[in-house]
Amino acid sequence: MRLIEAVPNVSEGRRSDVIQTLTDALASGKEIELLDRSSDSAHNRTVFTLVGTPSGLVDALLALFDAAVDLIDLRTHQGEHPRIGAVDVVPLVPLDRADMPICVSTASRLGNAVAARFGVPVYLYEAAARLPERRPLESIRRGGFEGLAARMRMTSWRPDFGPAHPHPSAGASAIGARHVLVAFNVNLDTGDLGLARHIARKIRASSGGMHAVKAIGVRTPRPDVVQVSVNLTDYKVTPLHAVFDAIQDEAQRHDVAVRDSELVGLAPAGAMLGAAAHCLRLDGLTINQVLECRLPR
Repeated sequence: MRLIEAVPNVSEGRRSDVIQTLTDALASGKEIELLDRSSDSAHNRTVFTLVGTPSGLVDALLALFDAAVDLIDLRTHQGEHPRIGAVDVVPLVPLDRADMPICVSTASRLGNAVAARFGVPVYLYEAAARLPERRPLESIRRGGFEGLAARMRMTSWRPDFGPAHPHPSAGASAIGARHVLVAFNVNLDTGDLGLARHIARKIRASSGGMHAVKAIGVRTPRPDVVQVSVNLTDYKVTPLHAVFDAIQDEAQRHDVAVRDSELVGLAPAGAMLGAAAHCLRLDGLTINQVLECRLPR
């Protein structure tokens, strides 16, 4: 039985009752296991991590859409994170790299069902994209929910599934297939949002920075703390500690300290092991030296 991962991001990170209802909708599915839930009030966003069979994940994710479309209204939603939908993005991730075709076909199946059942337009992205300009998630999300209707009137931005206009309250959704990434935030001891955005531009690949790095600068609930929010799409190309060090070095150039950092959702052991080896100067450290990875199952 092949298992894959899903990491749905929903546009709600403040109302605990709504978040719990969304959690219950996901957890009620069969052939799935909910592994993690991470909510952020400043981003006004919750990230779920679950694994399961393709069919089990489709059923669980449709239950999530059912609840989210009913409970989240983007016309009144405010948050720091870019978004186009109540269920903003649903990446499907192979646990074995050979299973990417399964994730692609599952993304198409889910997208078709979401559009048919809820009238929410769906864009396929990354490995599931049918058009090359739709591979990057940020290209689909550019302009946000507020600019979605105007973009969808252009023939080139008709969705892959569903109507050529946003759902009135739930917007649209990006559903795709991608390899594992590490999402983490680095908080700076300053209220200078311009500095966080400057650092994000400096380190992200699209601006000529570090390979496999996506980053934005955002506010936090604290007026004296801003954040560099990072998606590291391949930690083997650019290690986690290299991104952190680059942020810290640039902040220090402006006489600002890093306050702390935080992981969003789950991360692969290899990414964390590399960071530990770097910080502790452990030469030649491998996953086989981690006790839990050597215990019989």
